[in-house]
Amino acid sequence: MEGQPKPRSSRSKLFYIPGAESFTRMDPWWGLVVLVVGLAVTLVTVKADPFLRILLFVRDGVAVTAFITVAAFMFTLVLGMIGGLGRLSQNWVIHGIATLYVEIVRGIPLLVQLIWWYFAFPVVIQGIGRWLNFTAMANYQSNAIFTAVTGLTICYGAYMSEIYRAGIQSIPKGQGEAARSLGMTHFQSMRHVVLPQAVRVVLPPVGNEFIALLKDSCLVSVVAVADLTRRGREFMAVHFNPIEVWTMVALLYLVMTLFLARLVSWVEKKTHFER
Repeated sequence: MEGQPKPRSSRSKLFYIPGAESFTRMDPWWGLVVLVVGLAVTLVTVKADPFLRILLFVRDGVAVTAFITVAAFMFTLVLGMIGGLGRLSQNWVIHGIATLYVEIVRGIPLLVQLIWWYFAFPVVIQGIGRWLNFTAMANYQSNAIFTAVTGLTICYGAYMSEIYRAGIQSIPKGQGEAARSLGMTHFQSMRHVVLPQAVRVVLPPVGNEFIALLKDSCLVSVVAVADLTRRGREFMAVHFNPIEVWTMVALLYLVMTLFLARLVSWVEKKTHFER
């Protein structure tokens, strides 16, 4: 009849149901990624000198930065899980060690930790080696890549422990109790019931930690790691063009962080669920 609203299709009705929105639409923030990549490509192609020479000089630093970030993040996930479970342990010794680790590491700046691992830790190992009369330890020398990954892992593992702890505690206790009522042990209930739900809860902050780790990886340049930042400093020291060098380095970091942010957002949407 005239004057009556036309019936909506079932698909259009579904759109107005909370939680039923489609996640298949392309993230509009990909446009920012394309814009930044386009700006970098324009600088390299249109004004090749010195931007192209800078890009070719620092490209190995980009690979080092990516390797250190991924390696440290993988170890951080494992250490964070151990620390988070330790913080929730009913054993006061395990709980105390995990809490002490988190409180101490979070209270020391990352830059200071990296310097300690590179300069002080070898001296400690050498002293123990001389005390034990063990030649290999007495002659121990720092490896820059190993030191960088270790320092980043130890530091970010403390923050990741708190993320895991908060995620596990956000799961209702009834979930674990229901699992144990079905005959599961505490370990089985954590593995099959609690942790799978907690991982989905902590995914956004874990993704943010990954991006923050990528940016903080520039600090490893102070411990003789030829990452993107250090390679940029080396080029600037020779050619004395700070504007061009740090503009290109900033764009490269921005491309990596924006791409990772969009990737994390995509993973979040794929694992989205209504509580």
